[in-house]
Amino acid sequence: MSACARHRQAPSGARGGTSRVVGMPSSRRAADRIAIAAFAGWNDAGSAATDALASLIAQWDAQPFHEMDTEDYHDLQVTRPRFVNQGGQRVLLWPHTRLFKATTPRGRRVILVDGIEPSMRWEQYSQELLITLVDRRVSTLICLGALLADVPHTRPIPITGTSETPALRDRYGLEHSEYTGPTGIVGVLDHLATEILELPSMALWAAVPHYVANPPSPKAVLALLTRLEEVLDEPIDTGDLPDEARAWSEGVNVLAHEDSDIAEYVAQLEAAKDAVDSPDASGEALAREFQRYLHRRDQGGKPPTAPPT
Repeated sequence: MSACARHRQAPSGARGGTSRVVGMPSSRRAADRIAIAAFAGWNDAGSAATDALASLIAQWDAQPFHEMDTEDYHDLQVTRPRFVNQGGQRVLLWPHTRLFKATTPRGRRVILVDGIEPSMRWEQYSQELLITLVDRRVSTLICLGALLADVPHTRPIPITGTSETPALRDRYGLEHSEYTGPTGIVGVLDHLATEILELPSMALWAAVPHYVANPPSPKAVLALLTRLEEVLDEPIDTGDLPDEARAWSEGVNVLAHEDSDIAEYVAQLEAAKDAVDSPDASGEALAREFQRYLHRRDQGGKPPTAPPT
């Protein structure tokens, strides 16, 4: 029986708020690898998270070693296979979760998880993936995510780091998430890794301006890789990303200048962002500015959306 199969057996009892993922013996957690994961879908605004992971796979010459069964976890009428052009040939790509192994420039061994958020059997999917990582001696899981937010494209892309592991929060200046509500696969994996398997885990989130939601989002990719470089204490080659990020910002500027509603909305976001970032800002001042921003937004109805880019 495989290691994965051994740990799929769930304890009996009602589901309630308790996961059926089984914890690992402490002897199996003597580990020395980092896993970095990103998933297309709900947690991947502008494809920023998966594009950041793709950059790591390419520059670290990562080699695939494991793939999870597509039809176990994907409704193919929801997440359809697609044709792509590779080297002049039409290739059919199925929804997937592939694991790659690589060695960083400083000799650290890493596992990279390139996935698509499953459409069914989330608990089984999470369990299979996490057990596979633990069996490969992973010591820390880092999930990359991207969300749509009320942020201006003219300012640095905010990166929020969260963790349910106190030691990681202290070491890397991360936040303890107080979010309640619907979650994606990144939230599920982060929680189960820490609470059930006692595998230290964190999530790094890029805030993508919602009015330019369509991929690519090179500025958000660059922000994610820059923060990841700090966490890993490893050099990450960003290649042409700085130039692509500048070109992206200039292209959005052109769109904004051509649409007065978008230009006004961006100016409101800039004012709110600058007020929050000001060293002289007090709690009351921030609250007043936020109330003014909400009032302006409500007066104008829903925030405008830029044409596809």
